[in-house]
Amino acid sequence: MTASTPASPFPSIADRFVAVRRHVVQAAVEAGRDPASVVLTAVSKTQGEAALQAALDAGQRVFGENRVQEACAHWGDRRAAFPDLELRLIGPLQTNKATEAVALFDVIETLDREKLAAALAAAMKKTGRRSRVLIQVNTGAEPQKAGVLPDQADGLIASARDAYGLTVEGLMCIPPADAPPEPHFALLAEIAARNGLPVLSMGMSGDYQAAIRLGATHVRVGSALFGERRTP
Repeated sequence: MTASTPASPFPSIADRFVAVRRHVVQAAVEAGRDPASVVLTAVSKTQGEAALQAALDAGQRVFGENRVQEACAHWGDRRAAFPDLELRLIGPLQTNKATEAVALFDVIETLDREKLAAALAAAMKKTGRRSRVLIQVNTGAEPQKAGVLPDQADGLIASARDAYGLTVEGLMCIPPADAPPEPHFALLAEIAARNGLPVLSMGMSGDYQAAIRLGATHVRVGSALFGERRTP
């Protein structure tokens, strides 16, 4: 007889997707919302080929990436095979990468300054491709973090829309790591509401359920889906 292979003590990526999707539904129902109103964005940065394929096999089609070059390596050859893929840039963007970003990403979540708005508008004109954008708000006013300050968000939203003709769908934030996230989610929702923006990208692996209860339409989940990266 051949000895059976012992079961792994770690949940598979497929199992993790099932669990996270269940938690998304539960949080939406608890908030009196339609679970279909919440989009799960799988944060696929730094993941290997096997992990990406496992996510695709689990039916995932919305992915978030931090860097343009890594995203090209992950998805450039896959777009033809998966025409329903939606790629979202969730990391800082340099103006000199605007054309590459527009060519690849369906949504750019990290617009945080007028100079970048101008670069994106020029890139869209050059490529003929219209990426949607979110404004990243630095809700904690952290000097080391990207994002427009809350009291300057209305001005950037108006400029991106009116001066540069960008399709601004909503807002994104990353709350301070050492603070309760709920006040930051509430602040982002308040800014979005007064500007008539329907999309709120907020909440990550440790707080996405709280974000959903406070109105998130998109949650960006990495380690809860793919597991913590373990060094050999």
